[in-house]
Amino acid sequence: MPDPGGHAERVVAAFDFDKTISTRDNVMPFLRAVIGRARLARALIAISPRLVRAALDDQQRDAAKVALVRHTLTGCDAGRVTDVAAGFAADVLARHVRPDVVDRVRWHRDQGHEVVIVSASFKDYLDPIASELRVAAVLATELAVGDDGRLTGELAGPNVRGPEKVRRLDAWLGDRPAFVWAYGDSSGDRELLARADQGVTVGRARPAS
Repeated sequence: MPDPGGHAERVVAAFDFDKTISTRDNVMPFLRAVIGRARLARALIAISPRLVRAALDDQQRDAAKVALVRHTLTGCDAGRVTDVAAGFAADVLARHVRPDVVDRVRWHRDQGHEVVIVSASFKDYLDPIASELRVAAVLATELAVGDDGRLTGELAGPNVRGPEKVRRLDAWLGDRPAFVWAYGDSSGDRELLARADQGVTVGRARPAS
């Protein structure tokens, strides 16, 4: 295993969230918590052609997610969404995290490394999760809020997936060099794992200590 001390004094560990720290994808369960099962089902039917295209073409996944957000969250009160996100985060921490990866987060913290979550999941519930895990930063997909305090149905910036994960991480790192660990599980993490000095594919390779 490489010794990061020989490369940079600063060491950063970047973790994907869904199916990496968490045992599941969390976007759909969160939307269900906000708007209910019936409304979510109607939205999925409405955008089903986009979902089919996304299943067949990985490049279509961002567009499908934008369409899903528009059909589910447009007009939702942002304060209520924040409240739902807090409860949702508590449930994820209690029931839907991988103990081995949480231990790895703790190991990095104990080594004095900076830990960051880089995820296409929503920042609304990742922020309280990061606070509990004592993570330094959350670089995640954000929901746009209008002047009236309601969600516009748009994303506030790109979906944090694929190359966008690298762009967000590099922007956060700034000018200070760092040895970067990265942990991910899917095609959406490919660029992040390739950019890292040490990449770990969770579920296929056990992180070494």
